[in-house]
Amino acid sequence: MIEFELYFSGITDGKIIACEKMKRIAGILMEQYSNPGEFHFDEDIAKRHIDFIERFCKIPTGRLGQPLRLELFQKARLQAIFGFVDDNNMRQYNEVLIIEGRKNGKTTETAAVELDMLLNDREGSPQIYNVATMLDQAKLGFNAANKMRMQSPLLKKHIRKRASDLYSSLNMGFIKALASNANSLDGLDTHCGVIDELAAIKNRDIYDLVKQSMGGRRQPLLFCITTNGFVREGIFDAQYKYATDVLDGKAKNERFLPFIYELDSIDEWNDETCWIKANPGLGTIKSWDYLRQMVRKAQDDETFKPTVLVKDFNMKQTSEAAWLRYEDFENTETFAGPFRYGIAGMDAADSVDLNAAKVLCMKPDDPNIYVRQMYWIPQAVLDRQELSGDRKGRDNVPYQLWKDQGLLRTVPGNKVNKRVILDWFCELRDTEDIYILYIGYDPWHIDDSMLREFQTEFGEKSMIPVRQGVITLSQPMKELKADLQAKKIIYNDHPIDKWCFFNTSVKTDVNGNIQPVKGLDSRGRIDGTMALIDAYKVLQDKMDEIQSLI
Repeated sequence: MIEFELYFSGITDGKIIACEKMKRIAGILMEQYSNPGEFHFDEDIAKRHIDFIERFCKIPTGRLGQPLRLELFQKARLQAIFGFVDDNNMRQYNEVLIIEGRKNGKTTETAAVELDMLLNDREGSPQIYNVATMLDQAKLGFNAANKMRMQSPLLKKHIRKRASDLYSSLNMGFIKALASNANSLDGLDTHCGVIDELAAIKNRDIYDLVKQSMGGRRQPLLFCITTNGFVREGIFDAQYKYATDVLDGKAKNERFLPFIYELDSIDEWNDETCWIKANPGLGTIKSWDYLRQMVRKAQDDETFKPTVLVKDFNMKQTSEAAWLRYEDFENTETFAGPFRYGIAGMDAADSVDLNAAKVLCMKPDDPNIYVRQMYWIPQAVLDRQELSGDRKGRDNVPYQLWKDQGLLRTVPGNKVNKRVILDWFCELRDTEDIYILYIGYDPWHIDDSMLREFQTEFGEKSMIPVRQGVITLSQPMKELKADLQAKKIIYNDHPIDKWCFFNTSVKTDVNGNIQPVKGLDSRGRIDGTMALIDAYKVLQDKMDEIQSLI
């Protein structure tokens, strides 16, 4: 039995411990293996790539000079990547996403794949790129490949180190480090792009550029391997969601192959029997003792725990200073009205930045709170992004995509007039019959004339000032957190809401009172959180009234 069949059938049979996502991909691959369609599994092609790596590649660090012996899980997934071909022996998969815990041999494996793709893929003049945001990061894999070259007489004979690449005279191909801050990224003709630590890439443009540069190749490969990270709403989150959709059958892409190693539940991080779910190299590549030390330290040091959960177990987390953990606000439940009454909150502290409004609604005999939301930014922000060619722009988030999805609106010019928030409240009232009883607002950031406009539309007593200090916000924030943890706050899994949650930290006084503040990253907006807190504070104060009405 070949490694492919041994490993993936072992997962489907329950003999190999694996997470639900790995069970799904194992089932898909075994079904394709047993019942081929357009693509079939060619054992000889799969074996050719494994044999090259184990024969010519040496370990780049530690036990220098020792042959690289791939583990069962590595052989199986490489055989899956290279072994499924059509009747012309053209490879099925042109993009691979591997998510696994740190210290499972990622960089060594990527270096071996680069050398294999350079010399052993039968492609003329292949261009192989190590891809990262910064050149120093991109050079990690490149340097590992060079160390392998230096330790192999045959590789050293046919690949020479030049100033900026590794060049093969056999086929005029090369391996090169590529970063998003390079002087020019035009003219790429990529045969293989390797991204080690996709989660560290803050700007997806480099990923998109490499992906789109593969169109001229017969059987290109984009090989992404990474742990989870702390950068949210970036390329990693987008690829993770896409991979999940493919595994769930919500998206169909027979050219995309995901391997996601993670815990199924955050509760499993204390259970040693579950650790291998996120660390397939545990006990062979990654030391049990090392991981036990990491977990023990995380148990004793709460500030270290998020790092272990993210980097060793691939669980999404916020920073230690954050108000909420990812599991606190993770809630994929969605809803659609109708609702009759609502309590609103708004944050318009800076007219040149993101502005947010929320409306909280409830249903009879239902403890949940349902959140309608809208965001605004000046159109000039998107215009500057388009001119610079930077899709993520100033705040490193996809504003244009959110606008296209109807999650965010733009206002002409360089400022957001707070009138747009009032217009949206009126829109809900006039088109969806949601009457807003009260609106919580920060009295420091609305003038008397605008206040009167709101009162004209919704009543003299509709506007409720919410002071932005610990005396006013501490208790509502604690209660809101409890409701989020209990999954009573249903916000339609809104990505801008989630981004604002991630960015919200807390300042605590000597009495344990808290108030929201921005995190260390100045680009992290918390306007959505502030609007929600203001609305929630008013809702708690007016709960009896709204309950009597619904």
